[in-house]
Amino acid sequence: MDPRNDRPASPRRISTDAVVSLLGRVLFGGFFLYNGVNHFVNLETMAGYAASKGVPSPSLAIALSGVLLLLGGLSILLGFWTRLGAWLLVLFLVPTSLLIHNFWALPDPQAASIEMTQFMKNLALIGASLMIATVPSWPLSLDSRIKR
Repeated sequence: MDPRNDRPASPRRISTDAVVSLLGRVLFGGFFLYNGVNHFVNLETMAGYAASKGVPSPSLAIALSGVLLLLGGLSILLGFWTRLGAWLLVLFLVPTSLLIHNFWALPDPQAASIEMTQFMKNLALIGASLMIATVPSWPLSLDSRIKR
């Protein structure tokens, strides 16, 4: 029985929760996938910005972070090894937040405000990634299909 509507659960029926979690994974994973592609499309520009923030080997750092974004985003989007994908995103977000969005080190209040907003956004994304890392398998995912 489906407890939400007192009808027998159909093996072919896709729950609303499954669809909502799929939509969430597409949006969340797609965000990182898009940004991962952007790291390679705009590598020189992003490396210049990273260099201005004191990041060592900025071109390599941007390329490596792009790989983390691509793998993590694709993992979440497809629901394949999502725990690992979520940790890859955390591995990208923590140093990026501290090195690139270091609002506390900026003397200009307007620049500091912009970086603080980006830092806080990253904190929220870290929190969401950590929550995703606790879910063993998602409905409508490659992991759940493989387990069947």
